[in-house]
Amino acid sequence: WTRRTTTNTGEKNLRIALVCVSNQNRSVEAHSLLLRRGYASVRSFGVGANCKLPGPSIDKPNVFEFSTPYAEMYHTLKQRSVALYTENGVLGMLERNMRVKGAPERWQNNRDEFDIVVTFEQRVFDAVVEDLQSRPRASGDTVHIINLTVKDTHEEATIGAGLTLQLVQMVALWSCTVVVLLKQAAFDFPPSSHDQV
Repeated sequence: WTRRTTTNTGEKNLRIALVCVSNQNRSVEAHSLLLRRGYASVRSFGVGANCKLPGPSIDKPNVFEFSTPYAEMYHTLKQRSVALYTENGVLGMLERNMRVKGAPERWQNNRDEFDIVVTFEQRVFDAVVEDLQSRPRASGDTVHIINLTVKDTHEEATIGAGLTLQLVQMVALWSCTVVVLLKQAAFDFPPSSHDQV
């Protein structure tokens, strides 16, 4: 593995994307934890056509556009049923989301580059890979796309966020080790005759 850029050195400066289906639960829970741990360049996304939140029944979800602010979703659902959306944890989740960012973002509409992309289920991983393969290569930087299978529940999202933090720390440690080894290798080899003037 090689990095063609040296501008983002250090674990806390890694450009990290966290991706689930609707940018509501798993990706934002991990986003929140990484921000609290000092990671400066973290973003979260969803890959769905729109954002779906649990409704009064499994076949009647609440559907919002990706650009809809979390605060608007919160007030809409609160008006529909405070009791239902408090009991199922959706209002609490949206309160957390509002502390992290303004609105859900769709992965496919984003053109930023990342060092690490963490997805939280296989179909999300597949959608991210397919999208990246369809894009023209901008910088040629390496991106690590890693899937952690995490059930879309509040409890599992909390566990998944902790696993994401550990994963990011391991990737950062590994990449720093590779950089040190590459620098050491550069010192171990004398300059070639082509390098001499």
